[in-house]
Amino acid sequence: MLAHEQLQSGTSLLDLRIATSSARPLASHALIIVHGLPRAMGMGRQAAGLLPELAEHMATESGWIVATGTLSGVGGSTGTFSATQWRADLKTILDRVDEGERKISMAGFGFGGALALATAAEDERIRGVATFATPAHLEPWCGSAEDFRRAVQIAGVVGNERDLLPAEELRDDVFAIDPLVSIAKIPPRRLMVGHGTEDIEIPHSDARDLVAAAEGRAELRLIQGAGHQLRADPRMVATLLGWLDRHR
Repeated sequence: MLAHEQLQSGTSLLDLRIATSSARPLASHALIIVHGLPRAMGMGRQAAGLLPELAEHMATESGWIVATGTLSGVGGSTGTFSATQWRADLKTILDRVDEGERKISMAGFGFGGALALATAAEDERIRGVATFATPAHLEPWCGSAEDFRRAVQIAGVVGNERDLLPAEELRDDVFAIDPLVSIAKIPPRRLMVGHGTEDIEIPHSDARDLVAAAEGRAELRLIQGAGHQLRADPRMVATLLGWLDRHR
């Protein structure tokens, strides 16, 4: 079953979908799936398009509660992208999912993985994080400040142009997140780092750098022949389901 809600996060109104299973209910376990930052033209409205379906599938197969929200400026959510706003959005979603004694984990794709690591580094409610195609080094991922701001505009994650930060400020706000520093703070909580070996956007060596920063206390899963878009890859789904199953 897939329920739809809306959450207020500052001035943004976020779309949230929560999937549950009637067949294998494990109401004490919850997974939050975090999408990445789209970089292609018009992808802001589609960036999280497959995630509700993925959430429903994961809930059915695992019995976990699985939540996925679209962050500011993405999909049907209002607002404008900034790293600070997205971190606030993710905390709003976490606060909504955190009920009773739930054991909460996060799975993030691309920049969403960096957000999940940064959130878990500061919040002990998160019991584990899985990342997929996540950059370890945000400076080469961003590129120049002007190019990065232009990519954000082209992707369409800007609700109001006046709310979009100036180029240098926008990029520096992203740099305030350091995936290598974040992941080092998470063990002994569980970690998994997944990456496609043919990812041309973010080299799979970044996955090894993340594991090294965690002093090897993270599972490394390299998906042979896979590119950057892992959300629909059945091997990724199987890898994530196996990780959930081992941590009931």
